[in-house]
Amino acid sequence: MTDTPTDDVKPSFRSDVTVELVKHSAADSDVLWAARVSTAGEQSLEELTKDPERSKGLINYLMRDRHGSPFEHNSMTFFISAPIFVFREFMRHRVGWCIAGDTEITLESEAGNLRRRSIAELYKLWRSGVEDRLPHSAGGVTWHARAGKWMAQVRRGETNHYLGLYENREAAESAVAEFREQHPSTRIRKLESVRRNHVRCYDEETLLAQRAKIVDVIESGVKPLIKITTATGKTLRCTIDHALFTPEGWCKAGELVVGDSVLVAGAAPRPSQALVPPSLRRGIGVWTSMRRETLIKEIDTCHLCGQDFPREQLALDHVVPVASDLLQALDEKNLAPACEPCHAVKSAGEQALAPRGGEIAKAVPDRIVAIETAGEEMTYDLSVEGPWHNFLADDFVVHNSYNEESGRYRELQPVFYVPGEDRKLVQQGRPGKYEFVPGTEAQQEIMERSMQESYIQAYERYQEMLAAGVAREIARSVLPVGLFSSMYATCNARSLMHFLGLRTQHEQAKVPSFPQREIEMVGEKMEAEWAKLMPLTYAAFNANGRVAP
Repeated sequence: MTDTPTDDVKPSFRSDVTVELVKHSAADSDVLWAARVSTAGEQSLEELTKDPERSKGLINYLMRDRHGSPFEHNSMTFFISAPIFVFREFMRHRVGWCIAGDTEITLESEAGNLRRRSIAELYKLWRSGVEDRLPHSAGGVTWHARAGKWMAQVRRGETNHYLGLYENREAAESAVAEFREQHPSTRIRKLESVRRNHVRCYDEETLLAQRAKIVDVIESGVKPLIKITTATGKTLRCTIDHALFTPEGWCKAGELVVGDSVLVAGAAPRPSQALVPPSLRRGIGVWTSMRRETLIKEIDTCHLCGQDFPREQLALDHVVPVASDLLQALDEKNLAPACEPCHAVKSAGEQALAPRGGEIAKAVPDRIVAIETAGEEMTYDLSVEGPWHNFLADDFVVHNSYNEESGRYRELQPVFYVPGEDRKLVQQGRPGKYEFVPGTEAQQEIMERSMQESYIQAYERYQEMLAAGVAREIARSVLPVGLFSSMYATCNARSLMHFLGLRTQHEQAKVPSFPQREIEMVGEKMEAEWAKLMPLTYAAFNANGRVAP
């Protein structure tokens, strides 16, 4: 049963983060086996029974010369508890589950109209918003594959300005920002907002098409890709860890072989019931919501799962779906209480939106005819709302890869972040060259007092709205980013090394990094767990300047 808001819940405060390794398949022998399979074939399996210590020279060679793929055949899943603002940084470095920038995402309007945009374009529009007041100059930061560095360049008017090559993205972005600050412009670019866009997704039980709201669009870094081609000519370029939907369930792209089938956008004959127009559906929804107070008791039972809930956590559900019998849509006898999770799943499956008159949109199997490597380039990913966390990428049904605690389906607990006394409080310098120094006792005192008072007031307003029956997804808007949340993060050794190179400071790092301390705390704990699993790989990572291969 979902928690109910109570008046005696008091906020608590923490200055630490927690990281737990919940499952893994990762060892140094995985690297050796993957490296030798190209020359030894089936005999490379013998490496799994040998002591990897004797082959630490090979691991060091692979790391030094940046042969990255042998470090990808492993997996680690961490459970992380940290402030929300840490996860906003973490999302930029999500590992594995990513697709190429030119991958087209299928968007769907409320009326069922479809259009496609590349995920790189979605990322740009998501970050820029409706009106972008940055100086109107083209260019920016791109990955220079031949040099193995980040290139900064800006075009203003008819002139190209090359700003140089940089070891890390932050330094290149800083150079571009500094140039634009020194060369201001009054021109404004008008860009389309995509913040309210929905993607086409699929009910994973019925395979019928649905809609899901985009939660975030993420740039995930330069990663190696594979290209999957199907019998109908569809192609998808993604990382080996990206999850694709198959007739047998979810499967990583790297585990698929020629002859396997994946689910892609398709159609099936329409059932006999007619679609309910969106405007009529909204009107029925208003009429139904007006009867909540009279038809739902203060404590009532969900007719779908049989559990008891307070009224504010229940909705009125049409027992006979509106799409099945429109005559019963306004019949109070056809209404029964349903908890929000059950109601969301049932409602989403009641009306499939169809692309053509005689058919309804449905995911269908398509056989794989080719799998090949597709180089390295910048990758992206989407995060979409449930209950089905999937979307269409170049017509392939793929999985949303970010799994964080949701404030839509449970009451968020009042645990907030307050930095400890060892956290440096004062920032000096300019962007890209910040330096943090310890604060005074007075600064520490005002920081702790201000944070705690703000947290307490915000949580009281959150509880007040819940008690008044305001939906959790609305009430959570008042909560600050210092609230603790939880998530699962899955990665392989190569992507974890990329994350650690950018989000931890280390004396052996060839390229210095200046991460926010809180995400560095997460990185340090992940690093400690990984070092125990793959000690030879970890040692080679440090010996070669902590640069991901």
